[in-house]
Amino acid sequence: MRTRVVLDAPSNLGLRPPAPGTVPGCYKLAGALREQRIVQRLGALEGGVVVPPRYDRGDWQEGDGVFNAAALAAYTVKLADRLERHVRAGEFPVVLGGDCSIQLGASLALRRLGRYGLVAVDASADFRHPGNSDRIGAAGGEEVALGTGRGQDDLTNLEGLKPYLRDEDVRLFGNRDAFEDDRAELAALKIPVVTVGDIREWGAEALARATAEAFAIPELDGFWVHLDADVLDPSVMPAVDSPDADGLMPAELVSLLRPLLASPHCVGLNVTIYDPDLDPDGTAGALLADIVVSAFAQS
Repeated sequence: MRTRVVLDAPSNLGLRPPAPGTVPGCYKLAGALREQRIVQRLGALEGGVVVPPRYDRGDWQEGDGVFNAAALAAYTVKLADRLERHVRAGEFPVVLGGDCSIQLGASLALRRLGRYGLVAVDASADFRHPGNSDRIGAAGGEEVALGTGRGQDDLTNLEGLKPYLRDEDVRLFGNRDAFEDDRAELAALKIPVVTVGDIREWGAEALARATAEAFAIPELDGFWVHLDADVLDPSVMPAVDSPDADGLMPAELVSLLRPLLASPHCVGLNVTIYDPDLDPDGTAGALLADIVVSAFAQS
């Protein structure tokens, strides 16, 4: 078994404020999962924390591009430096976010090392970019587009490595069946989208095994898994910024994640978006920790 290393990336730079004068609470995700003893339960080493810059949108206005862009760029490089070291050492990073923009750090790190794929397990595609939206701003809803080279150069072309991900190396799982806005564009780009309905029709485990096998090709050096807690149904995971109906149930998510994480070609995992401020009794956080631990357990 590869050595797991739990690393905190408590950045909320990629989300809009939940209310004027406030900041998104997902930066507390790592602390909440640590309270559930996730490091010990995973048998992982302590990876410490990559401290993010302060959340400050300044005088940003709609139409100004991605807010917190300079801070995001600096943090992406800083996080990539840490993740690159772990992957080079043959360790398996489990990164506790944070919002989805932390995926840029993983994508940049892996781009430095070679050609890697991404499995994004998320309620939405996070594919908003200037070519399909006039509401660019929150990188947490744009990280897949940014990672594939769509958007402003100061985020898409760090170190001259644009794109960090090739379109054909991205797989999206758990998107809501009702979300169709990006579906045609993604299909044209040959980026597979597996909806909640598809998972229930074809089976989570079978789909995950097929995906892991598809990434086991000489052209690829491996793949990363990105988990957004909002892929879960809000009946069990209400503590996210966009709790949309008709999501996966815990057992379905574990069945999807387990073959992916067990693959020798999988090199790391992000856990994002859970907001402890929206979970006063900690129930949702405890569930998320249980899911992550169970996903690493071999059946």
